[in-house]
Amino acid sequence: MPKRILICATQVPFVRGGAELLVEGLRDALRERGHSVDVVSLPFAWQPHEQIAQSALAWRLLDLTHVNAAPVDQVICTKFPSYAVRHPRKVVWLVHQHRQAYDWYGTPFSDFANTAEDRAIREQLLRMDRALLGEAARRYTISRNVGERLRRFNGLGSTPLYPPSRYASRLRAGPYGEYILSDARLDAAKRLDLLLRALARTKTAARCVLISAGPERARLERLAADLGLGARAEFRGYVGDDELIGLYAGARAVYYAPFDEDYGFTTVQALAAARPVITSTDAGGVLEFVEDGVNGLVAPPDPDAIAGQIDRLAADQALAARLGAAGPAHVSGIGWDGVVDALVL
Repeated sequence: MPKRILICATQVPFVRGGAELLVEGLRDALRERGHSVDVVSLPFAWQPHEQIAQSALAWRLLDLTHVNAAPVDQVICTKFPSYAVRHPRKVVWLVHQHRQAYDWYGTPFSDFANTAEDRAIREQLLRMDRALLGEAARRYTISRNVGERLRRFNGLGSTPLYPPSRYASRLRAGPYGEYILSDARLDAAKRLDLLLRALARTKTAARCVLISAGPERARLERLAADLGLGARAEFRGYVGDDELIGLYAGARAVYYAPFDEDYGFTTVQALAAARPVITSTDAGGVLEFVEDGVNGLVAPPDPDAIAGQIDRLAADQALAARLGAAGPAHVSGIGWDGVVDALVL
């Protein structure tokens, strides 16, 4: 029976990434199955820290049980703080919590300091999440990694539910070319500096193509210049869908070694396109799909170690082809039918 469903999405102004693609894909999949669906989005900013709780309160004050006197059958919430919303049929498909207060706390990726004020705000967030996520009718996470954080920090159980890529039906295998592809957002947590430093240490003349944007672009371009990479590091920015599909199809491999990633569409896209994935031992959700020596290469997050893996694939096209051929089977079961069946009450 068709339902009236609202997807609750947090939007960081001027930022677009995997979470936005997930919401759009879910919206379209629900509509294709006859449901009446719309997206409710509120902006979120995490500075100053005192305003984080206010962002959650803004969601809490919304009444989404009815819209224009017509009932809303359920809401599906994604990342913090959208799951603060009240609804008797609230389902959470957790993209991630406020990572600066969770798994990033105490790392260079967190803006929380070891001060009494920040520690108090962090504790408030943990208590808040335990209550807000605890009241959900169902809890799903986009990966086992996200679910493990939820269990570790908040004592709450969940079920992993992998989101499909928007390009799933179009990704294809092509020849194993001469470049390493990255379509990760140019953000510090994606550790593209590790890729550039690794390229500077390779024995082969491997090169990389980066096809995204982000706040780290200028710094990464300066780093590439300082390392003397020249044309070996090509920053193309965002590209159209057809070009993206073609670049996946023709890459020798895909580099994706973020720090403790939630999920990572890049991983499933690379495997679907039969490209081996070069990743790191601390890449989080990436390792739910990539097996060292089976469909990719896993190394410590060290430039010399990553350089060695790049050299192996650059020098051995047959190895790239063998690893790549194993990829599609690892992601063939990810599709919207299972997601919709799980999320709709």
